[in-house]
Amino acid sequence: MYTAIKYEVEFTSFRASLYSANLKRKVRFRWMAPPEYRETSVGLPVVLMNDGQDYMALNLERTLTACYASRLLQPFVFVAIETNVHRIQEYGTASSADYKGRGKRAGAYSRFITEEFVPFLKSAFNLSPEKEDWVFCGMSLGGLSAMDIVVNHPELFGKVGVFSGSFWWRSAAYVKADKDDRSRIILDVIRDSPRAPHLKFWLQCGTLDETADRNKNGVIDAIDDTLDVISELENKGYRRQADIEYLLVEGGRHDLPTWAEAYPEFLRWAFQKQA
Repeated sequence: MYTAIKYEVEFTSFRASLYSANLKRKVRFRWMAPPEYRETSVGLPVVLMNDGQDYMALNLERTLTACYASRLLQPFVFVAIETNVHRIQEYGTASSADYKGRGKRAGAYSRFITEEFVPFLKSAFNLSPEKEDWVFCGMSLGGLSAMDIVVNHPELFGKVGVFSGSFWWRSAAYVKADKDDRSRIILDVIRDSPRAPHLKFWLQCGTLDETADRNKNGVIDAIDDTLDVISELENKGYRRQADIEYLLVEGGRHDLPTWAEAYPEFLRWAFQKQA
């Protein structure tokens, strides 16, 4: 006689693809959801991640499983969007390519996210309709892309997470002794974007992200660029701690192991239950 065996579902996960008219290719993505997804009638918050092909290298299955088991975090859905050989052209800033011609398709990628992918997710799955519950994140150039998309589309997103963002992305080559250094495109993107009081920002950098120090101030460029982005956000009216969280990882490098270590902190920031 068969005896039923009790078991527990830790998460639901699958991979799929969606054809993008803007990118003129199939975009693969990975979906992961907690047990609550099957049971709740209320749409869950969601985090999108660029560079989804690094899901395994970032050890995200273990990280997400731990988050889903935690009573301190809200249940949330995780969606990792994979890129391909066109990464250097599809990531960047939608307003313009950099001075070397990289990022020419960033506008098309931004339209894919905002006009195709987010509407598809909302129509196909039980996700929160509230913009405050939508988070976008990325690492390096994928982080720059996420920041650019979120600040330009606050009607769709509430939070953005950037790991070692490529905020050096420039409209012109660096000129020595240029104190303002406004050729970094993201600074003008933030300045010219609409201020949205609900937006929150999480920025991470490592003390060993790189060794370059273009202005010879004793601070590596990656940290300088991140701090300048924070200053630009503050000029826009966003506040540290209330709206902006900055994580400096001692010994952190521009690599997947560093970002994997920082990922739980990012998810706690994004989905911590309110007291």
